[in-house]
Amino acid sequence: MAITIEIDHAKTRARAAAAAGLPVVPQSVSGRIRRLKWGILMLTLSIYYVTPFLRWDRGDNAPHQAVLLDFANGRLYAFFVEIWPQDLYLVTGLLVLASTVLILTNALAGRLWCGFACPQTVWTDLFLLVERRIDGDRRQRLKSIGAPLTIKRAVRIVAKHSAWLLISLATGGTLIFYFTDAPALVRGIASGNVSANALTWIVVFTATTYGLAGFAREQVCTFMCPWPRLQGAIWDPEAYTVNYRDYRGEQRTSAKKAAELRLQGKPAGDCVDCGQCVAVCPIGIDIREGPNFACINCGLCVDACDGVMSKLGRPRGLIDYESWKNIERGRRSEAPVNRLVRPKTIGLTAACLALAGTITLAFATKTTATLSVEHDRDPVAVRLSDGSLRNAYTVKLLNKSSNPHAYILSVTGVDARLAIIGHDATAPIEVAPDGSESLRVTLTAPAAAQGDVLFTARDETGATVLSARDRFVDR
Repeated sequence: MAITIEIDHAKTRARAAAAAGLPVVPQSVSGRIRRLKWGILMLTLSIYYVTPFLRWDRGDNAPHQAVLLDFANGRLYAFFVEIWPQDLYLVTGLLVLASTVLILTNALAGRLWCGFACPQTVWTDLFLLVERRIDGDRRQRLKSIGAPLTIKRAVRIVAKHSAWLLISLATGGTLIFYFTDAPALVRGIASGNVSANALTWIVVFTATTYGLAGFAREQVCTFMCPWPRLQGAIWDPEAYTVNYRDYRGEQRTSAKKAAELRLQGKPAGDCVDCGQCVAVCPIGIDIREGPNFACINCGLCVDACDGVMSKLGRPRGLIDYESWKNIERGRRSEAPVNRLVRPKTIGLTAACLALAGTITLAFATKTTATLSVEHDRDPVAVRLSDGSLRNAYTVKLLNKSSNPHAYILSVTGVDARLAIIGHDATAPIEVAPDGSESLRVTLTAPAAAQGDVLFTARDETGATVLSARDRFVDR
């Protein structure tokens, strides 16, 4: 059976609101999914606002903020992990892993991230909570649209936008805390001693939060976010997404009319066309029209429908997390089949585990120092007057730890004398914390020789041994 998935948001919004050009004004709803969303909202906001103030002892020469994006010094810190610019391949790996996990989640339950943990969803829910507390629920807010401006309404408008701006300011300010020492910046803001650069970015992020969560809302999820457009490539009919069991709900009729039809032995659907599923939807779509790319899979329509079914004494699940394949099976009066475990999800899970294992191994074997060697290109070898042969190299020692280290440099592989220009070859080479030393090194062989050369640098403790391989050539 061919499936057309609607992506034109304007066609699937509540028709009256769309015709009048009104914004989507979702109604509040209670239920198990709404309670889960409140729990996730509290958890994610707590993590976001608290994390910059967590401390992590890294020694005297390193910052003690647990999570810090120190772009000025080229460092990313996350608790015990420290990433240098040379380690950005690890960040790339983490991004690839996150994308693969997102695709796996989509194969299991559609846009679950969008509906529960996406920052746009979380802050929009928070702004809507403030709006309901001040302006009332959906009916009161719809009445206020276009209503004459009274003192009472003006006070509400000022109170609502003031609360939104305070939340936006806290959000924008907290984001800046991830890029600098949070307690120090708080003290600077309190005393008025803060840089113009920090203030500019706080204003930018505050305005962004205020605009996206306060006004753009469903437009971000439908038009600005690229994820809905990717659904055409990765939409899976076996994924457990929010769907309407039309084989049970149709034909729609009132509860009284349905009872009369059933007494007469005629079919009648469970859907009473109350519109609650549309009223509570933060995107403003009608899930009964079939799969829709704009649906963020938040499940609020499930709570709304379950509440109506409960009042009517009918079983829940008219709208539920269900695979589209099972909807089609239901139309044929077949039993539902759970296919969460299938080749696609097995392959994606294996890919996630392989990526996670590789990244973990890379982090575990990552060193706090590196040694690199570059052979001179012109000339690659020099014949001295006594007949000996000399090759020159640039050796670079990089110390990525917060403590100074001293290294002894040695070579093996060819019978050649090591010399460090401007430095005693037998003396330790001091490298400052978060610093590097570049050395001009020569190898002189008494006769023609050719072969691999292994450069080794050992620190003063003997625990760290760095090595790099190059070539000694005779021409």
